[in-house]
Amino acid sequence: MGENIGAAARAMLNFGLDRMRLVAPRDGWPNQKAVAMASGAGRVLDGAGVYDDLPAALEDCDYVYATTARARELAKPVRTPERAMAEARAMQAEGKKVAILFGPERAGLENEDVTRANAIITVPVNPDFASLNLAQSVLLTAYEWGRNTIEAEPEVVALAKTDFATQVEVEALANHYEQRLDEVGYFYPEAKAPGMKLVMRNMWTRLGLTRADVQMFHGMMKQVFRNRD
Repeated sequence: MGENIGAAARAMLNFGLDRMRLVAPRDGWPNQKAVAMASGAGRVLDGAGVYDDLPAALEDCDYVYATTARARELAKPVRTPERAMAEARAMQAEGKKVAILFGPERAGLENEDVTRANAIITVPVNPDFASLNLAQSVLLTAYEWGRNTIEAEPEVVALAKTDFATQVEVEALANHYEQRLDEVGYFYPEAKAPGMKLVMRNMWTRLGLTRADVQMFHGMMKQVFRNRD
């Protein structure tokens, strides 16, 4: 909804964030309802990038957080907004590009979306009523970003210095393994194949791979199949 996008833009600018990316906005773009709801934060909307799909929106990002309140069967590191934004600040200081992924308000993120993230942000709310609207989620995360002015802890700085693989590089690795394993019938039985592929793709992003890791995994698979090709 345009109103949700506008409210999210306002929450972002409250705490100094102005780089918004939109993936296939439901009501089209530009959207006057978003401008009205932004209430002075129109510059965030003016500079927003619009993408047809999530891979395109994330392809130049070094590290991605997915926001979700629901329990997932996908194994991912889970951070509070406070901890995640401490990491994000440290990574940004090292020149990394960090993205925070929010889903549509009605249903949130799908598992396929979450598999593209390196870690999950979950707000510690009342477990009997964990529902937050989109703008609230953005506001809570942006608030932690804005107030986190103390020096990052040593282990966070160490993470920031990591030469992470890009989303494009991880996606290419996932496609390489999926293609090769398909060739040897690994994804069996056929009815379970989509779920197996989803779990494997989630694994690649969960590992927090470096560029050297990606090269090594490509090399391993090429060597295994060298005599078959």
